[in-house]
Amino acid sequence: MSDTTTAALVTIDAEVAADVAKKNSVVATHYKARYAERAVANGQAGKAAQRSTWDWLAIAIAGECLREKDRLDVPAFEALLDANGVAHAKWNRTTKGWQGRLRMSGRLALQRVVAEAGVLHTADGEELVPTAEWVAKYSN
Repeated sequence: MSDTTTAALVTIDAEVAADVAKKNSVVATHYKARYAERAVANGQAGKAAQRSTWDWLAIAIAGECLREKDRLDVPAFEALLDANGVAHAKWNRTTKGWQGRLRMSGRLALQRVVAEAGVLHTADGEELVPTAEWVAKYSN
């Protein structure tokens, strides 16, 4: 099957579609819809891909921190933040939706650190080098 045919068979996940339709979200509906549509156009069926930019850093974070059913492993994510020197201890972990805010705030902080350093340090000591295009887009 060609990539085009495979992509045509991929649809927006029902859970993602329900999330896109929700009002009163930190992320605007049109951005959530754009993420999902871009993932489908690229043949990505996974919820994680349909809920994010799915750029180099998103894919790296997913590889390090997503577990069963595309769920964020919070301790693994915090270890990734620690490995890259991102201070996160003061971020709220008590109110509804804190995991999503932790993921989004952590991603933004990692984005800046990784773009400046040119490397993502994993919790197990590996160094992942971002693409030049990604660094150029996110470096200050």
